[in-house]
Amino acid sequence: MSNTVLALNEVGLTLQGNAGPVQILKGISLNVKQGESVGLVGPSGSGKSSLLMLMGGLERATSGKIAALGQDLTGMDEDGLARFRRGRMGVVFQSFHLIPTMTALENVALPMEIAGEARAFERAEDELVAVGLSARMHHYPAQMSGGEQQRVALARAVAPRPAILLADEPTGNLDSANGAAIMELIFALRDRHGATLVLVTHAPELAARCDRVVRLADGRIDGAAA
Repeated sequence: MSNTVLALNEVGLTLQGNAGPVQILKGISLNVKQGESVGLVGPSGSGKSSLLMLMGGLERATSGKIAALGQDLTGMDEDGLARFRRGRMGVVFQSFHLIPTMTALENVALPMEIAGEARAFERAEDELVAVGLSARMHHYPAQMSGGEQQRVALARAVAPRPAILLADEPTGNLDSANGAAIMELIFALRDRHGATLVLVTHAPELAARCDRVVRLADGRIDGAAA
């Protein structure tokens, strides 16, 4: 389908454990449409985060095929994957992954600078304002709360205007108030930029906000509901 931005066909992931090979994902087939929001839910160890990593080209599938925006991710080398992600995919993790020696503004601008974006700092300022950090742009991560650091991470993910936004338990390290605020921002920014959103969460109320919920159990899709 022309409006499919993520297409997974019989995708498997096997990793080497202490006791031998462990099948993390088993024959996952899933299509995500342009502009759709999909919540990935399931018990711990069901493979949700691993599936998200495969979608972002941050982990390699051991079987099957993954296409994003019409490009075959399974056929790309590491450099090719990095070039593909640049500007096309934004990723928000549970841990903030900010560079401690850089200000909020520098953290957001850096990926765009690397990509050669001439307006990197201007766009970074715009996104930091959008996430409510206009007064914290020149603060370092250690000078900010966890909620503020996650706002910086979110601004960094959306500043390049990615077509796909991947979020892995983005509220997992936050208290309920900050978590709720971050989720409001994620959906608001998704709507603002028209990105496709795939969200891993343990919170049913967050998953319920998505257009579709995909449940994983024991490395397989257990069922999907709109």
